[in-house]
Amino acid sequence: GGGLTPWAVIAGYGTRDQVGANAYLTEVVLSDFRLRSAGLALGWHDRIELSLSRQRFDTQDVGSTLGLGQGFAISQDTVGVKWRLLGDAVLDQDTWVPQISVGLQHKRNHEGDLLAAIGAARDSDTEVYLSATKLLLAHSLLINGTLRMTRANQFGILGFGGDLRDSHSLQVETSVAYLLNRELAVGAEYRSKPDNLGIANEDDAWDVFVAWAPNKTISVTVAYVDLGNIVIADHQHGLYASLQFGF
Repeated sequence: GGGLTPWAVIAGYGTRDQVGANAYLTEVVLSDFRLRSAGLALGWHDRIELSLSRQRFDTQDVGSTLGLGQGFAISQDTVGVKWRLLGDAVLDQDTWVPQISVGLQHKRNHEGDLLAAIGAARDSDTEVYLSATKLLLAHSLLINGTLRMTRANQFGILGFGGDLRDSHSLQVETSVAYLLNRELAVGAEYRSKPDNLGIANEDDAWDVFVAWAPNKTISVTVAYVDLGNIVIADHQHGLYASLQFGF
């Protein structure tokens, strides 16, 4: 998809007796910020997924305005585990039951002092989510829905919890993709986010994307993404590009 929300599928192309893996590099260029993310995911027997990623959020000119310095960067690490509970998004075409997975993501931000200064309650936290993914091959359509318990501010880039609220809340994430052919898909995503910090309102995020997979090893996704307000900068939108390798 466009990268805003996880799907219920397990990383890699491994079957129930195999191991698969994916690696990715993502760049998001917004109006006033820049985000780079890289990660690895390992799929075991199409049942369990283990993942590790790092994000680097470049504040560019906004860093100077806030007194942090030009190009000040915030880094965050995420360790994840996902378990497929039931269903198979691809093979179960004779039933409406989707593939359903539950996941945990533990996020650790490296800028604890800065986060405390803007009102964030903590620099690390654990989220839990439940995803359901259904591929309707007869209609060339993929539908995904995710429910997430979180208190992350801007996905954790601005810490977790805040002066307005410091408790997990249920957020909704959805995505839909239409398969134009075996290699090309177009789609859109939406992700709601909590509003915990008094320093600035936090808007929900959405994107529209095009994904191209010329073979089973490599895929490329390009998207237009809108993240709304981020601290003192409104209307943060721009381009998203992601390169992924898998087996």
